[in-house]
Amino acid sequence: MKTRQKLIALALTVLPAVAAADFLGFSVGGGVWNTSPEGGFRKTGDPLSVNVKDNLLWDTESRGYVSASFEHFVPLIPNVRININSLDYSGNGSSSFSFDGKTYSGVIDNKITIEQTDLLLYWELLDNIVSLDFGLDARALNIDYSIRDNNGNNSSDSASQVVPMLYVMVGASPWFGILLSAEAYYISAAGNELSDYSAKISYTTDYLVGFEAGYRSEKIVLDDVDNFFSDMTFKGPFLGAYLRF
Repeated sequence: MKTRQKLIALALTVLPAVAAADFLGFSVGGGVWNTSPEGGFRKTGDPLSVNVKDNLLWDTESRGYVSASFEHFVPLIPNVRININSLDYSGNGSSSFSFDGKTYSGVIDNKITIEQTDLLLYWELLDNIVSLDFGLDARALNIDYSIRDNNGNNSSDSASQVVPMLYVMVGASPWFGILLSAEAYYISAAGNELSDYSAKISYTTDYLVGFEAGYRSEKIVLDDVDNFFSDMTFKGPFLGAYLRF
């Protein structure tokens, strides 16, 4: 949470400079992402990962997201966007596996929260019938989890990292108010990989209100970050609305 607060504070220091530079527009919105989890995670020393579906009994969940962006005319000064979303999963039922040097069996209760906050600085290279954006993103990733069984075994910990990522968006507007677009956030280094892809259709009305729908897939591969290893994928459709001034 402290990392998220620092990123938001940094964004608030950048935004006045953007607003003073022949300010063009502001948008704020949010929606619901229906995510299906796959993969697993483990701690240092564990021979195998715990599977989030087979062992932890996670299922598809719907979680909210919010974003705000500031855009302007000045070519060299980047536009700014803040994205915030949290993935929360829990499982309860009969299972058996090894994790953190312990053997869990019987009734297993577990939960995990993956909080993500993006501070994105981006430039609009094209903004007409064809759209093209390029930028640099700082993603604060915070993972908190707990696992326990009815035999007295339990484990809880957290892992945090601020990850720099490349960003690109390509889009086309075949009709006025309609935008077909695809976005990608990506980084791969030292055995770690974060990728976040989405494709959507958005419609902005004449009354400042807009709507969006699409599909998003995110992959989190961590190699010994705070003694935490993961190879997890979250994907599914999303639906949202926004105000654009």
